[in-house]
Amino acid sequence: MSDIASLEIEGKKYELPIIRGTENEIAIDIKSLRSATKGIITLDPGFKNTGSCASKITFLNGEEGILRHRGYTIEDLAKKASFLEVAFLIIFGELPTKAEFKKFENDIKRESLLNEEMKNIIDGFPKVAHPMGILSSLTSALTAFHPQTVNIDSETDLYNSVVKLIGKFPVLAAWAHSKNQGTPLNYADNSLNYIENILQMMFEIPTEKYVLNPIAVNALDELLILHEDHEQNCSTSTVRIVGSSEAGLFASVSAGVSALWGRLHGGANQAVLEMLANIQADGGDVDKFIARAKDKNDPFRLMGFGHRVYKNFDPRARIIKKAADELFEDLGTSDPILAIAKHLEEVALKDKYFAERKLYPNVDFYSGIIYRALGIPTEMFTVMFAIGRLPGWIAQWKEMRLNGEPIGRPRQLYTGHVLRDFISLDKR
Repeated sequence: MSDIASLEIEGKKYELPIIRGTENEIAIDIKSLRSATKGIITLDPGFKNTGSCASKITFLNGEEGILRHRGYTIEDLAKKASFLEVAFLIIFGELPTKAEFKKFENDIKRESLLNEEMKNIIDGFPKVAHPMGILSSLTSALTAFHPQTVNIDSETDLYNSVVKLIGKFPVLAAWAHSKNQGTPLNYADNSLNYIENILQMMFEIPTEKYVLNPIAVNALDELLILHEDHEQNCSTSTVRIVGSSEAGLFASVSAGVSALWGRLHGGANQAVLEMLANIQADGGDVDKFIARAKDKNDPFRLMGFGHRVYKNFDPRARIIKKAADELFEDLGTSDPILAIAKHLEEVALKDKYFAERKLYPNVDFYSGIIYRALGIPTEMFTVMFAIGRLPGWIAQWKEMRLNGEPIGRPRQLYTGHVLRDFISLDKR
């Protein structure tokens, strides 16, 4: 294949370079198109066919159900590594040695304390404030308490900013939960690991000791690993484009939190639980809703099935399904919502209609029911997603800044009025 693509517009031909990725992906480099054609641009609403960057972090092949970080399969990472190991890999490019991991973990624990004045900010939120709104605001507020500009060319400065944010972010998330629940604000316990601390900070109350369930800890660890990075999705692209203006790490991640808040992105697992609750409220007849999902004239859609990127089975769903099954067996839960979820999963996986259309349960389906089983309220689901996605946001911001990428500035195709004469107010 030629390394040049030819484009013909109104009888004139233009040659554009073809770039190949390490996994044989092909991209047409159009950065000189507008200048070469004196104003012609491409139009791609939602950027579905536009590569905004070249990245070494994550490889995703939706047609074949492949997800890899820095060359390692998501299957190996989820089963053989911890959340912080994968975070180190994604951010710094290689799996940590034992010494590097110990230092990374200890440095994160050291940075888990927050300035006590942060409590004044959280006190200002009403109890009904959504935890994602609180999390976004508190993440942005970190800039005020740590105003020093990160020297992107200094490995030490960069490392310190990374561990600072990873250390403080789950505390902010737990505080958002506590504000919503009206419970005391907890700090991390340095005798616990990162995942254990998330559960401890969310659920421990002064009147009794919180007992950690190792199966629950493992399920949450795997689930958060599966969310660590997912290529150039809405929130990740937001972090990169905000960071391209040389906005700081905290501000850029805060923007990512806000982007994740949307129902079409991080809110998908919450939508799953809302659907299951509606099925229960209607009497719990799963077969009825399966039939409705098949009816093209019925607006009802099964949430948590299929994926806009994966055209086959979501590889993350295969992994977390097993963890979900182990968790439910251990907890012996009698929650009717979870019973409906299991019934829905069983029917859909066996139904020819869903198989032919590749409408398999995705990671959002399983994450929602796992969070419910862990006792995490629905409004906190997207916050948990944000904790998982944090390393990916950091890695993408770091890569973008070190690559010296230009400020993001998409073009548009104007479709408004042509030149009009102004009519003064007294004549209108």
